[in-house]
Amino acid sequence: MKRAVIVMTACVALALPIVAKAQVAGSTLIGVAAAELRAVALGWSAKRQVLGQSVFNEKAERVGAIDDILISPDRAVSYAIINAGGFLGVAKHDVAVPVDQLKLVGHKLILAGATRDALKETPPFEYSVK
Repeated sequence: MKRAVIVMTACVALALPIVAKAQVAGSTLIGVAAAELRAVALGWSAKRQVLGQSVFNEKAERVGAIDDILISPDRAVSYAIINAGGFLGVAKHDVAVPVDQLKLVGHKLILAGATRDALKETPPFEYSVK
């Protein structure tokens, strides 16, 4: 049984360079090259690590939650949309906050100087209709 596992592992290891090549359509690279995958995997996942996360002020008071991340035309993450509304999205009030105002302290997103009332007083963010 052990020998079979070793043989299977060796076959997979030998076949890996063939499988790990980047997909190419014509001369355009599609996806990420195998050499880049490690760097990509070390990045942040908006879905798993940012969206839905609570936002706190420096006094550890919860002031909202991240609803969306906006990417500008130059491919930079520019704004976080924070829901500063009521419980479970009732009386939803989305606010656009520049990403550089958010700080990661420990495992918490901190928006210094923010209060729930101050965010509710800011103009609401509305998506453009296109």
